[in-house]
Amino acid sequence: MTAANSSPRPLALITGASAGIGAAFARAYAARGYDLALVARRADRLEALGAELAAAHGIEAFAIPADLAGFEAHVAVLAAVAARGRVVDALVNNAGFSIAQSFTGVPWARQRDFLMTLVVTACGLAHGVIPGMVGRRRGSIVNVGSLAAFAPGVAGHSLYPGAKSLMVSWSQSLAAELKGTGVKVTVTCPGFTLTEFAQANGTKGIMDQAPRRLFQTAEQVVKETLAANDRGQVVIVPGLHNKIAAVVLRHMPQPLLMAILNRASAKYHLQE
Repeated sequence: MTAANSSPRPLALITGASAGIGAAFARAYAARGYDLALVARRADRLEALGAELAAAHGIEAFAIPADLAGFEAHVAVLAAVAARGRVVDALVNNAGFSIAQSFTGVPWARQRDFLMTLVVTACGLAHGVIPGMVGRRRGSIVNVGSLAAFAPGVAGHSLYPGAKSLMVSWSQSLAAELKGTGVKVTVTCPGFTLTEFAQANGTKGIMDQAPRRLFQTAEQVVKETLAANDRGQVVIVPGLHNKIAAVVLRHMPQPLLMAILNRASAKYHLQE
């Protein structure tokens, strides 16, 4: 039996909401008057963020602690939403990480967890919420890709460009399928962003050496992304310098691009 929904506000379900871009999405949606379902592994962070945003904006926020690498992880997340008598009006598939070592440099279980978190569970969540959005004739899907989606693969981070490229193509397919339904689909492809991401994959010391002008804040990424979703734009590359980089990645001859990227990315490839 599900609880009755007493809130007149729409609900945003945000994965990877405990820090970085996910937390920035939570703040932005709360400012827009959305209630929040915050998903990540760190319950204490989710609860603290939810309490802060509920107090600041008069919305309801609840934590759904979950490891999105698990088999059918999306099922429990959506069940937790339904148990509160709620439906998802905006889905942000943000949860993710990267693996700086070579493909066989870490156990297969780690690579599998990567695919489950970034690809399989994200698709499962969207598959679960889209029919309701279509039925209500409104809704938003925001998938977090990367500037790496437009780049060829190089040594290290072996699955990352492919996973992010899939997010772009999949989002484009969803947008085409959902045209005219009232459901807007956007994939955002940020470049360097000031978050805990590099610290988690062990490349923070290297990333700290990059010029600050190449970085955006999580808030800047989210602001551009939500504006793009509002106007129905499917693919957004936040930041002028990233937009220029995306054009270069798409149009530079592949042999030259591969040579440049292999040299530039070598420092981000951690040895086993």
